[in-house]
Amino acid sequence: MNGISRLDIKQLRILSALLKLKNVSDVARKMGLTQQAISEQLRKLRDLFDDRLFIRQGNTMVATPKAIALEKPVNQILTQVEALLIPKKFTPSSYKGVFTISATDYAIAALLPQLLEITRREAPGLKLIIRDFASDNVNQLISAGELDLLISFPEFIPANLIYDTLFEEQHICIAGKDTVFSSSTLNLAEVAAHPQLVVSASRANLRGSHDQWFADKGYARNIVMSVPGFSFVPDLLCSTDLIAFYPSRLLPNAKVKQLEVELLPPPFKVIAAWHPRSNNSDIHQWLIAQLKRI
Repeated sequence: MNGISRLDIKQLRILSALLKLKNVSDVARKMGLTQQAISEQLRKLRDLFDDRLFIRQGNTMVATPKAIALEKPVNQILTQVEALLIPKKFTPSSYKGVFTISATDYAIAALLPQLLEITRREAPGLKLIIRDFASDNVNQLISAGELDLLISFPEFIPANLIYDTLFEEQHICIAGKDTVFSSSTLNLAEVAAHPQLVVSASRANLRGSHDQWFADKGYARNIVMSVPGFSFVPDLLCSTDLIAFYPSRLLPNAKVKQLEVELLPPPFKVIAAWHPRSNNSDIHQWLIAQLKRI
C-alpha cells in the first residue's frame, strides 16, 4: 500500500509517453510540462520501481527490461481510467437491474399496468418491485436505498426529496350504479349531508382529503366510513347508498356512476419523487419520462 500511495496517474502517463517517444523534451512538449518536471517525475518512478527504467543514449532514452515489461500493464491502466470518464449512453433495451417503486393504490391502478407494458417491451431486463406507500417511514426507506422512486401526492412527500409532477387529477363524485337521487344535479349542501365514504390511506380515521374544502364552503361532511384504498370503493358503493369522491382516471367502472354536482373540489397533483443522490440516474429519468407518457 505504501508504494500505491506514492503513485499517481500523471506519473503513469509520463512513463507511457517516455516508452513511446523515448525523448524527455518531446514528452514535456506533448504534456505541456517542463523538461525539469518530467525529469523529476522520472526520478520518482525510478525510486518507486527500484529500477533506472531509462538510460540516456544521446537524445534518446532507451528503456530497460523493467520499463519494457511495464508498458503493457501501464497502458491498460490508463485505458481503463480514461474509460471511466467517458459517459456511457443509456439504452433501455440493454439495461439490467431491479427498481423498487413505492406507490399509493391509486398510482398502482392508474399508472403501473401501462408502465409494466412499456418496460416489458422497451426494457425487458428491468425488474420492478412495487411496494405499498407508507407515509410514516418513506423517508427512512428511500434514504437507506430500499426504495428508488415514490409515486404519490405532494403532501405525502418529505421536503428533502426531489419530485416531478406527472399530471393533474380530478376527484369526481360517484355513487353505486343503481343509487337514486331526487335531483339530477346535487348542490354542495346535499353532497355534504349525504352519507359518504372516504379513502384514508395513511391514517385509519373518518377524515377525507376534501374536508377543509367543504369547511371553507360552510359545510361539514357526513362521513360514515373510511377505507385504506381506492380499490375498495366501487364494491362498497354498489351495495350501499353511500357516495364518494373518486379519481377520474380510475373510471369508468361498471359498478358505479358519476354524479352531477354543482361544484367539484380543485384538482390535485400526482408526482414522482426520488432521493437527490439519484438525480442524474438514467434509469430514474427514463422511468419518469414513461410515467409522463402514460
